Amino acid sequence: MNDLPKKISVFPLSNFIIFPKTTVPLNIFEPRYIDMINDSMKSNKMIGIIQPKNSNNDQIIPELHEVGCLGKITSFRETEDGRYLIELKGLIRFKVIKEIDSKKKYRVLEVNFKDFQQDLSDEKENLKFSDLELIFKDLKSLFEKRGFIINWKALEKQSLDETINALAMASPFSLEEKQILLEAQNLDNRKEKISQILSTYTFDNFDNTTIQ
Repeated sequence: MNDLPKKISVFPLSNFIIFPKTTVPLNIFEPRYIDMINDSMKSNKMIGIIQPKNSNNDQIIPELHEVGCLGKITSFRETEDGRYLIELKGLIRFKVIKEIDSKKKYRVLEVNFKDFQQDLSDEKENLKFSDLELIFKDLKSLFEKRGFIINWKALEKQSLDETINALAMASPFSLEEKQILLEAQNLDNRKEKISQILSTYTFDNFDNTTIQ
């Protein structure tokens, strides 16, 4: 815990979250984020992923949510056209203290991790797939309605927390809904939040054709 950085460079991404213990691929092409990855590779290989508070790209410096996730670059490749293809592994969520004035082209935040120390634990949470069958059924319907293709058999071979987090990350939920899932304290809370969000989708998107 003590060797976590107090200041981190961040990549603000709308409708995109990463959880601890999950790995995501990123395609880096903007010059400022190429700079950020270069700087990160020379130091601790860590960057933060955080959502802007809305997805309106007209804002030059969008306001950020208070909670994001610190990740470590575990794979790095440069393409012939100068892009970086990286894999980022989620380590621990953070809370923003303040933004740091920096001469860098990218944004730097002062953060703390004290509310999320359990993210570093290797303990598995005691939830069973049988607890989640209905959620998975509804989630599968939502994914299929939106044209998302998920390899459900492969997901079921993962640990339960990896599966729930992977589905939360990939889900066609809104920016605000994904932020709620990111901020959910533990897996049980996240399961409940997914269920609550899905109940609004199942009513709005699945059942409204049958309402008289």
